[in-house]
Amino acid sequence: MRSRIRTALLILAAVALGACHSSSDDPPASPPPPPPPPPTPGVVGLDARPSNTTCIAPPRPTTTVAINLVREFAGLAFDQPLGMMQAPGDASRWFVLEKTGRVRVFADNPATTTFLPDFINLPSITNLSTVSEGGLLGMAFHPNYQSNGRVFLSWTDVGAPMTSIIARFTVSVGGQTLDTGSRTDILRLEQDFENHNGGDIKFGPDGRLYIGFGDGGSGDDPFNRAQETRNMLGDMLRIDVNASAPYTIPSDNPFFDPLVPNARCPADPDALLDDCPEIYAWGLRNPWRFNFDRTTGELWLGDVGQGTREEIDLIERGGNYGWDCREGSIPHGSTAPTCTTTTGFVGPVHDYQQSGGASVTGGFVYRGSDIPELVGNYLFADFISGRLWRLVDNGSGGYTSELLLDTTVNVSSFGEAADGEIYLVDFNGGLYRLARGTGTGGTNPIPDRLSATGCMLSGDPSRPGPGLIQYSVQAPFWSDGAAKERWLALPNGTSVTVAADGDFTFPTGSVLVKQFRLAGALIETRLLMRHTDGSWAGYSYEWDTAINDGVLVDSGKIERIGSQDWLYPSTGQCDVCHTATAGRTLGLEIQQLNGSVTYAATGRTANQLATLVGIGVLATPVGNPATLPSLSDPYVAGPAIVARARSWLHTNCAQCHRPGGPTPSNMDLRFATALNQTNACDFSPTLGNLGLGTSARIIAPGNGDLSVLVARISRRDVNGMPPLASHLVDTAGVTLLDGWIDGLAGCL
Repeated sequence: MRSRIRTALLILAAVALGACHSSSDDPPASPPPPPPPPPTPGVVGLDARPSNTTCIAPPRPTTTVAINLVREFAGLAFDQPLGMMQAPGDASRWFVLEKTGRVRVFADNPATTTFLPDFINLPSITNLSTVSEGGLLGMAFHPNYQSNGRVFLSWTDVGAPMTSIIARFTVSVGGQTLDTGSRTDILRLEQDFENHNGGDIKFGPDGRLYIGFGDGGSGDDPFNRAQETRNMLGDMLRIDVNASAPYTIPSDNPFFDPLVPNARCPADPDALLDDCPEIYAWGLRNPWRFNFDRTTGELWLGDVGQGTREEIDLIERGGNYGWDCREGSIPHGSTAPTCTTTTGFVGPVHDYQQSGGASVTGGFVYRGSDIPELVGNYLFADFISGRLWRLVDNGSGGYTSELLLDTTVNVSSFGEAADGEIYLVDFNGGLYRLARGTGTGGTNPIPDRLSATGCMLSGDPSRPGPGLIQYSVQAPFWSDGAAKERWLALPNGTSVTVAADGDFTFPTGSVLVKQFRLAGALIETRLLMRHTDGSWAGYSYEWDTAINDGVLVDSGKIERIGSQDWLYPSTGQCDVCHTATAGRTLGLEIQQLNGSVTYAATGRTANQLATLVGIGVLATPVGNPATLPSLSDPYVAGPAIVARARSWLHTNCAQCHRPGGPTPSNMDLRFATALNQTNACDFSPTLGNLGLGTSARIIAPGNGDLSVLVARISRRDVNGMPPLASHLVDTAGVTLLDGWIDGLAGCL
């Protein structure tokens, strides 16, 4: 999915695998600071917890439309939900699609804590494939469902290749479940890879079934599927399922042939015949959620981009939307012959840089009544960043976008109730309703200058204020060679709790501060705040030495510093790595803080966990640090190479590559996960082998040269990892992982 799920998104795609080989003229990385001397047993590094009355997170910025995101049906839990809908003529129940194959049903009662019988459970009757972006991807009720009981499902089946299936079912007597024996396959399509499957299905106002398929996967559309109309990949299809045959072709489809009215495209995309008559529009990369405006009938679609742009399209019959000749509104650089011979591409009605996110999720035109300011506006979100926008008609034939909410939700889909109200589906298992907020909106309490945040020393904003507590991490994240300093700030009278997995949970009002230096010069200060509504958001301040202050960077930007490019991230980009699944704060966990630091305030060297317990910061007992897990610094020789390599992966990759993470892979690269349980060791890559051949593995024991993991962190192009936030290779990290993999005798 969201290629976000990037690609999905993908989110979505997969975020944060590391760094790549730099050229000989790349600037040298700042050397890591020397390790502190060993702590004195029993010594606490600080005498007392400092009072903090100034470095406190304010309310979250709001937009001109006052809206809230309200958690609904909180008594229910879902497994990777990808869709939410109601049946025509029945507002009493909701249906939620789970990627893993079940359709859950429950009453339209926010207080409900029980499910009704499953509408269907595909794994019990199919060879459902949920790897990568596969799974149960779409469901559509026939417009005449109340009389004919027909329901259509879209999923991917196991096989070589993975196959997308569209099938019809009929509801059982009583209408509570689908009759599994009524299955009739309507359409099959073989996928080239296991991502970019699309799979959304909807009935249009014309009564025809619309099907969105991605380009078949990998990157750069290697087989030119989206621009080739003799296969059904990269297309919006339109078929008539009301006849007795599986389907017929509407006579006004672009490639309908009246001489062969019953022609159908083959399931094999390489069985090139004539133009596929099922095609309604083409040139799509990975259409992730499309919907019809219930008032105008217009077809709105979110198409997930590759490495630069995310786009929103209004789909027209016979439209070519440009992929892979174009990505959004800009040329993609494809060498496909059709890109130099084809003209007349239909441009997106809106696209945005991936500084705002990395995997678009298409939504609905709002036609509800609770938020009148949104009526007629198209709503869409980004799976990775959690941002929610609206498009507003600018009166000149185009649209302008406005950020409505900067959420912590991995929005995998939207739901539209019978009354037109809109819901957001969180891939992590929650359902949220958009509701009218209080006030007029449009406030931004985040100061433009770092010196005004209350977090830095009065008169010298390059130094921490007196209420901040110094901390360090055992395994630092690669930040293009920058040296970093870190502090945390808690409101007085609050404390931190520690979850069973060791993650810290901070109270509202908390602020984490990190400073970055290149060649000793201070270039950036980042504040990660937990706002009063419980959400986390990051804010970047670019240092201006002329005014000796940091200046807020609103939308993110890249600046040339010395001989390297440096990214000042937007709030959305911060969310890409600071995932909800990983607890948002990342470095604040037992195994990262279980080490010693020399405290500048006292000059004493002590264990950080012992110090935080001793001054009353941790409300949860953690036990003796000597018995607790601890990561190893990947860049300091001494610890075993396996500990250093796994620590590198945990820090640089596991915030996304873990269960429930916002990536299309199912890898689990957390430090505590056994190697043979990571779904990486001796596993074939599902998102392309990067030219390493059929023997390639994600981690190939004994052979780093055949390991896609090493290949991805060794490059900075569309196939590199991480897909943002880094422009230089972590050569030491690549060498470390390559050596570790070379020394593996197996996966145990």
